[in-house]
Amino acid sequence: MAPRLDFSDWWAKDTRKGTPVVVKMENPNYSVVEIEGPDSAFRPVEKSRGRKNAKQVTWVLLLKAHRAVGCLTWLATVFWSLLASIKKRLSFTHPLGSERLGRDRWLFSAIKLFLTLSLLILAFETVAYLRGWHYFENHIPTSTLEIQSLLHLVYVGWLGFRADYIAPLIKSLSKFCIVLFLIQSVDRLILCLGCFWIKFKKIKPRFDEEPYDAEGCGYVYPMVLVQIPMCNEREVYEQSISAVCQLDWPKDRILVQVLDDSNDESIQQLIKAEVAKWSQKGVNIIYRHRLVRTGYKAGNLKSAMSCDYVEAYEFVAIFDADFQPNPDFLKLTVPHFKDNPELGLVQARWTFVNKDENLLTRLQNINLCFHFEVEQQVSGVFLNFFGFNGTAGVWRIKALEESGGWLERTTVEDMDIAVRAHLHGWKFIYLNDVKVLCEVPESYEAYKKQQHRWHSGPMQLFRLCLGSILTSKIAIWKKANLILLFFLLRKLILPFYSFTLFCIILPLTMFVPEAELPVWVICYIPVFMSFLNLLPSPKSFPFIVPYLLFENTMSVTKFNAMVSGLFQLGSSYEWVVTKKAGRSSESDLLSITEKETLDKKSQLLRGVSDSELLELNQLEEQKQKKPVKKTNKIFHKELALAFLLLTAAVRSLLAAQGVHFYFLLFQGVTFLLVGLDLIGEQMS
Repeated sequence: MAPRLDFSDWWAKDTRKGTPVVVKMENPNYSVVEIEGPDSAFRPVEKSRGRKNAKQVTWVLLLKAHRAVGCLTWLATVFWSLLASIKKRLSFTHPLGSERLGRDRWLFSAIKLFLTLSLLILAFETVAYLRGWHYFENHIPTSTLEIQSLLHLVYVGWLGFRADYIAPLIKSLSKFCIVLFLIQSVDRLILCLGCFWIKFKKIKPRFDEEPYDAEGCGYVYPMVLVQIPMCNEREVYEQSISAVCQLDWPKDRILVQVLDDSNDESIQQLIKAEVAKWSQKGVNIIYRHRLVRTGYKAGNLKSAMSCDYVEAYEFVAIFDADFQPNPDFLKLTVPHFKDNPELGLVQARWTFVNKDENLLTRLQNINLCFHFEVEQQVSGVFLNFFGFNGTAGVWRIKALEESGGWLERTTVEDMDIAVRAHLHGWKFIYLNDVKVLCEVPESYEAYKKQQHRWHSGPMQLFRLCLGSILTSKIAIWKKANLILLFFLLRKLILPFYSFTLFCIILPLTMFVPEAELPVWVICYIPVFMSFLNLLPSPKSFPFIVPYLLFENTMSVTKFNAMVSGLFQLGSSYEWVVTKKAGRSSESDLLSITEKETLDKKSQLLRGVSDSELLELNQLEEQKQKKPVKKTNKIFHKELALAFLLLTAAVRSLLAAQGVHFYFLLFQGVTFLLVGLDLIGEQMS
C-alpha cells in the first residue's frame, strides 16, 4: 500500500517565492523530504541518477585534489627556485658590499625608527585582537566597568590618542599629498593630449632638402666642433669614437675633440691609440687630457671650449662616451640653424641598444620613452624650451657664450646651461625622429647613482637660479612655466608625494585606520597614470604592474636626492660615472672589430720601435683581461622599507583590508628584491 501524504494547509504555504515546504508522511519508513514547490513532490525519483551523481562528485573531488596538489607542488618548486636564486646572488655579496650611507643616514635612521614603532604597535594590537578587543570608532569603552585589565586600559588609551591626535595629522598630510598627486596627474594627462595633437597634426620641425652646398654655389657647410667627454670609459670609448669619426660632413669643416678625464693610465693609452688610428685615416681629431679633474663634465667641456681654435667654429655637437650617432646626424640637425638666428639648441632623441637586456632596462625604457616622446617633444613644439639632455645635441656656440658658458656649480650642467640660455631668449628644437644609440644602466647600483645625480642636481640649480628667473626679462608665463612646472611640479613635487604617500602615509594608515586612504588613490589613479606612461612604448604593456611597483620603489632614492640637493645635504654634489657594458647594436661587430684590428696592426706597426711595439702589445693584453668577478650589494633603505611595508600588510589583515593588503604585500616584496640587489645585472 502506497504511503498517504498529509497535505493539510498545503495552500497556506507561500510557494510563490520558491520557499521550501516540509511534508510529513504517515509511513514510518519515510522521514523528511524537502521540496521546492507543489509540482516537485509528484516527480518520480531516479535512484540510478543519485548513484551516478555520487560517483561524479567523487571523481570531481579527486580531480580537484589532484590539481591542488599539483598547484602546491608548482608553488613549492617556484619558491625553492627563488630561494636558490637569492642564495646564489647573495653568495656573491662582498663583505664590504653593502651600500655606503655616509652623510645620507638621516633618511635611513628615520625609516628604522618608523619600522621599530610599527613592529611594537603590531605586536600590541595583535595581542588585543587575540583577546577580542575589537572596537569601532564610536564604540570605544569609556566606563571603568568595561575595563578588564591594565593592558586593556592602555589599549583603550591608545585608541583614544590615535583617534584624537594622530589621525587628524595623517588626514591633513594625506589630503595635501592627494592634491599634489591629482595636480601632477592632470599635468601628465595634458602632456599626453599635447603629444596626441602633435601626431594628429603631424607637427615636426622641417628644413630645406638641400640647405648646404659643398661646392660654394650656395650656403656652404658651417664649421662644426664635435666633443666626446669621457672618464675611464674602457668599455665604450672605441665604438663612440668610431661612430663620431664616420659622421658624413666635409673633413675640412669638422673637428673631433676627445676630452679624456680618465685617471687610469692604461685607459688613457688605449684612447690615445684609438685617436691615432683615426687620425692616420685622415680624420681631423684631437686628444685632450686634463691633469686636474675639477668640475667633472662641466669643467671638462669648459676647458675644451677655451682653446683658441674653437673661435673658428660656429656649432658644437656633444656626445657622451656610450653614444653612437648615425653618419647622417649632422645633416639632420645642423640645417635647422639656417635662417633661424634665434635657435640655440637642436636636441636629438636617445634610443637604447640594451633596452631588452633585463627587467631593469625594460622599466627604464618606459620612463625614458615617455620623457623624450611626450615631455620633451611637447615642450619643444609649444614652448621652444626643454632641459638639454647633456648629449646627442648641437649647440650654437654663440648661445653658449652669451649664456655664460659651462659652469661647475651643479651636477646637472646640461640643465643649467639650458635654463640660462632660455633666460637669454634662445629657442630650442627637439627632433623626435633623429635617434642616437646609447645604453641604459644594467645594474641597480649604477641606475640608482644616476637617478640620485639627476634628482639632486635640479634642486641645487633651483636654489641657485631662482633669483635670476624672477629678475629676467622673459615673459611672465615663461617664468611661471620654469618655476611651477619645470622645477617644482616635475622635479620636487613628484618625488615628494610619491614617497610620502605610498611609502609613509599608506603603511601608517594601517596602524591608524581612522585615516585610511581611499582605494582610488592607491589603485585606480596610479594604474591610469602608469597606463599613460606606457603609451609611447606599447610593447611594454605587459610590464605595467612591475613598472608601477618599481617606480614607487625608486621614490625613496629620488626623495633622498631631492632633499639632499635642496638643502645641500650628504652627497648632493657627488658625481659618479654611470657604469656601461659596451654593447653595440651591430650583429657583425666582432667581424668589423677583427678587420679593424688587422688594419690597425698593419698601419700602426709600420716603422715603430721595439719599445713602442712592446707597449702596444701590453695595451692589447690589458684590453683582453678577464672581467672582475661580479658582486651583489645590500641597500639598507630599500630593505628597511620592505620590512615596514610587509609589517603594515600583516596589520591590514587584522582589519580585513583586501586591496590595501595586496598593494602593501607586492610593494614590500618589490622593495625586498631591490634591497637584495636581485633586479638587473650584478656590478663588477
